[in-house]
Amino acid sequence: MAFAVIGGAIGLAFGLYHLRLMADRQIIRSLEHQLAEELPLLIARGEGAQLEFKSSLRWDTREQRANRSLQQVVVKTIAGFLNNDGGTLLIGVDDSGGIVGIEADLKTLKHPNKDGFERVMMDAIRSALGGNACALIHCYFHDLDGRTVCRVIAQKSLEPIYFLDNGVARFMLRAGNSTRELDAREAHTHLSQRGKEYARQT
Repeated sequence: MAFAVIGGAIGLAFGLYHLRLMADRQIIRSLEHQLAEELPLLIARGEGAQLEFKSSLRWDTREQRANRSLQQVVVKTIAGFLNNDGGTLLIGVDDSGGIVGIEADLKTLKHPNKDGFERVMMDAIRSALGGNACALIHCYFHDLDGRTVCRVIAQKSLEPIYFLDNGVARFMLRAGNSTRELDAREAHTHLSQRGKEYARQT
């Protein structure tokens, strides 16, 4: 009798877990669909303090080859968002808002698919910004005009995120529609002001 009760309880627990998992997946699919519908409107707004377009992650359109230094530009942009109020980076969209897609990037990867793309990007973020930054990054893929666009959402970080460049820690900040490096004095001023904001909020 006891075994039957235990077995029933375990079965019920697994059943509830499965239902919760299915519900979570349905919510995620719904959110992804909603994000995809909003994408054209987002692009139409143009670049700004919380939105940046990049044609590719590492495909150099001028030289027609993979250029890993372009990854660093992408990571710097993400660092700038993290150190400000967060933001969205669209990879596969050119400066004028044209959809170019990430297909050229995919061909340069060991695993030429969306998972491979996300893995390479997250590895670059982890290497330059640290593992803590990865927890603040959310990656989505959308098909638009027959091409794939990667949407990277960066949350505002509660602690400073430094871009590690050949052993040198650089502080990047989103300012208007561009990302720039702050010198030591500017970084100190920014972090002091931000510390006061956090103190007021808590």
